Amino acid sequence: MKQNRLSRLVLLAAAAAAFARPAAAAGIDSRVYTCAQLHSLIAAQGFVFISQPAFGDFVVANASYCGGGDVLETRSVPTADSPECVVNYCAGYTSGQGN
Repeated sequence: MKQNRLSRLVLLAAAAAAFARPAAAAGIDSRVYTCAQLHSLIAAQGFVFISQPAFGDFVVANASYCGGGDVLETRSVPTADSPECVVNYCAGYTSGQGN
């Protein structure tokens, strides 16, 4: 009986994980969070994908989440309490010298 219960629990956990991944991969809508909540979420996870027509990109807690050659820049996204909540994102470095 214990083995059957354990097998069922493992199966339920696997199913829950399988269904949770597509939602997480799709990103979040910043408009359902206040600016403070969004900043807390980014700080807790390190990076978050914001999925909106006007902004489809990762936002990061700090520059350590940027890849080589990327620089930390700021951009604003709409939140429940503000039309312009400033967040960090990684942008490709350009020297501006027109190589």
